[in-house]
Amino acid sequence: MQTQTHEPMLTQQEQALIPIAAFTASGNLTSLSSSLHIGLDAGLTISEVREVLVQMYAYTGFPRSLNALGALMAVVNERKQQGLVDVEGISADSLCEPQSSLDIGTENQTQLVGQPVTGALFDFAPAIDHYLKAHLFGDIFARDILSWKQRELATIAALANMQGVNSQLQAHYGISLNNGITVEQLHQFTDLIRQHCGDDIADNAQTVLSGVLGE
Repeated sequence: MQTQTHEPMLTQQEQALIPIAAFTASGNLTSLSSSLHIGLDAGLTISEVREVLVQMYAYTGFPRSLNALGALMAVVNERKQQGLVDVEGISADSLCEPQSSLDIGTENQTQLVGQPVTGALFDFAPAIDHYLKAHLFGDIFARDILSWKQRELATIAALANMQGVNSQLQAHYGISLNNGITVEQLHQFTDLIRQHCGDDIADNAQTVLSGVLGE
């Protein structure tokens, strides 16, 4: 079980994750490259940024994730040539628990959401339920490079900058509130989305958030 912390505002590193995930989702590699520089300057390790970009494939698809990883590789090499020293960071611990990815993922998903996840959609398409539990919440969310709070910040940033996924954004706002992100930090999140992605994207993100909060 991950320990939840409730800081009054998002840290500089947490703030830096937001445009990285958002521009990965939209495929804006120019803005992504600038955000990667800012994130590394803010103290994110290379492994933390790389982990965000790997996770993004589950939400944005392999093409966006692979392009973003290529951009990170180019930025890291560029910074090395400039004499900048970025911290590599930790490697993920292997899953040594005597459990399957499905068992681990089911436990993680239940903890993240606050209750077991069931529904007609998953009865209709049980394969997607299996993949969500075993791969996303098992193989990916069990990796300890990022906290669940960091993973949820990256997730809502990506979803906010994608069209047609408001129901998923709504769900992940709820998951965020269950995993160490406060109401104040979510309002700060929409402000940062406005700063990086513009009014239209931010207005939609704020509307969805207001619905979740009953504002």
